Amino acid sequence: MNTIITIGRQFGSEGREIGEKVAARFGVKCYDKELITRAAKESGFCEEMILNHDERPTNSFLYNLVLDTYSFGYNTSSFVDMPISHKVFLAQFDAIKKIASEGPCVIVGRCADYALADYQNVVNLFIYGEEHAKIRHIMETYNLSEDKAKDMMDKKDKQRQSYYNYYSSKKWGRADSYDLCINSTKLGVDGTVNLIAQYVEDFEKK
Repeated sequence: MNTIITIGRQFGSEGREIGEKVAARFGVKCYDKELITRAAKESGFCEEMILNHDERPTNSFLYNLVLDTYSFGYNTSSFVDMPISHKVFLAQFDAIKKIASEGPCVIVGRCADYALADYQNVVNLFIYGEEHAKIRHIMETYNLSEDKAKDMMDKKDKQRQSYYNYYSSKKWGRADSYDLCINSTKLGVDGTVNLIAQYVEDFEKK
């Protein structure tokens, strides 16, 4: 495989598990939480700080043109004055680009599709699921009641949507923001992995 696969996902849709299995299928690395470690190491920020701001929307609208600042590097005064949430985004953005330059891989979440918009060998996917299945999966994974699982799902998806819509020029979860959107409830994890593998193989033939 010569392709970088980015995966956006609804909470509870098993997007991370799918990403890991796709990576294993192709014999490449999958970056999810690993991206936080990488971003921390390369930016000098502590992991805890990056984790606290991971895929969470910023409260500040002072720096809408965050990528303009990014292009000037980390040493400008505007970077010094920037909110922590933006600094964390830029650290992850930077890490994603470095990871992509090292070769094919799977990257889960964190606006990776937007960070790699200029790359030709990228396939951008979005994994979603049916509410009842997502809630059941969250209940089992986190040992929660149905109500608490639904609350957690709604909160996480709202965070991811706000983060993606704020930092990218696209809309989270909308079909025209991605190359392929898959309902993992219909196919299950393995069926979804098979579909992605077929899609990538066909993509590489064209």
